Amino acid sequence: MELNLTKPMVFFDLETTGVNISKDRIVEIAILKVLPNGNKESKTWLVNPEIEIPKEASDIHGITNEQVVTEPTFAALAPQINDMIKGCDLAGFNSNRFDIPLLAEEMLRVGLDFDMKNRLAVDVQVIFHKKEQRTLSAAYQFYCGKDLENAHSAMADTTATYEVLKAQLDKYPDLENDANFLEAYSHHKKNADFANMIVFDEDDEEAFNFGKHKGKKVTDVFEKEPGYYNWIQNADFPLYTKKVLTAVKLRSLNTKI
Repeated sequence: MELNLTKPMVFFDLETTGVNISKDRIVEIAILKVLPNGNKESKTWLVNPEIEIPKEASDIHGITNEQVVTEPTFAALAPQINDMIKGCDLAGFNSNRFDIPLLAEEMLRVGLDFDMKNRLAVDVQVIFHKKEQRTLSAAYQFYCGKDLENAHSAMADTTATYEVLKAQLDKYPDLENDANFLEAYSHHKKNADFANMIVFDEDDEEAFNFGKHKGKKVTDVFEKEPGYYNWIQNADFPLYTKKVLTAVKLRSLNTKI
């Protein structure tokens, strides 16, 4: 089944120096852009992360420091990547918890704004786990009847993810071929940020999901303990989380004017 899209959807996968959203860097990014008319365009970039790639990371994806030392940095590639994903919904395998947050950090780090307000995020892994509880290689075999060759190659994983989502739509009649439905289905809970540190409460307001103020509304905490905002901004939190909290703070100040 082909995807029923009203706007382009970008399937993408990152290979990185590690799994720390705030500190690790991209070493390879592959993008498969699917247009509403079914046309596709793809691009893969190797990236110089400007930090050491640990051996344990290279052992997984096969990309070494020697391979990327002469490649462009993310700062150099960011405008091209931004142009390719502009105005598109995003999709991937474990993308809501890892790929999108890390891409957002890289974008914000080089001064490019990144926001999910006007785009959807479809995580094929969440759909798979809700239905079958497997890995991407097993998902590819289960849904497509194929062995995933070159696993942990960004483009191989990206293409497999696209094929798996189409096969999922064929297999499960309760899955609607609609990006809005797929985004809602591929989220476990409604988060305000990518790191699951800020969530929406029963009043649909931002609330802390960590630390001593867990479960409390962000606006209430900032009003009673103004220094907490400054502490977070100066501490080692993801840039996107800081951005969300800044937006909440500014919105709160504007309502008081």
